[in-house]
Amino acid sequence: MAVYSLKKVQNIPVSLDEAWNFFSHPKNLAVMTPDYLNLKFTNELFGEEMYAGQVMTYNVKPVLGIPMFWMTEITHVKDREYFIDEQRFGPYSLWHHQHHFREIGEGVEMTDLIHYKVPGWFLGDLANSLIIKKQLEGIFEFRFKRVEELFGVWKMPQILEKS
Repeated sequence: MAVYSLKKVQNIPVSLDEAWNFFSHPKNLAVMTPDYLNLKFTNELFGEEMYAGQVMTYNVKPVLGIPMFWMTEITHVKDREYFIDEQRFGPYSLWHHQHHFREIGEGVEMTDLIHYKVPGWFLGDLANSLIIKKQLEGIFEFRFKRVEELFGVWKMPQILEKS
């Protein structure tokens, strides 16, 4: 059973404050999720901004419209730098999602780093290669386009990471 990772980077032409204020509000998760997943929060969210220890529960329909329960906890928050959500119950054996933000030029570089493990031994690995990885890529493609719709298209040259 493998642990998979996915890294996505997007430059956004807004201030760090504007990016953080949007992405650190849990209710905006639904705005960034494709409609076909039918994400519905099932618990009350306390406060406007996420905080370490916050638990969110929701139902999603990732495969064939079958509802699945998912519970995540925000485990770490460093204001205007990063936050981390981890699955407590749900479809993965492991889900660890880091959201990083840093000022660059005239905007913000947003980096998502996800580590996940699929249950089911070799069948889980097969499901990942046939379905799950492609679905995750599709979700992040949707989000990339949605971020451009909401905040505009990055027009400056791509900022390369320093080694």
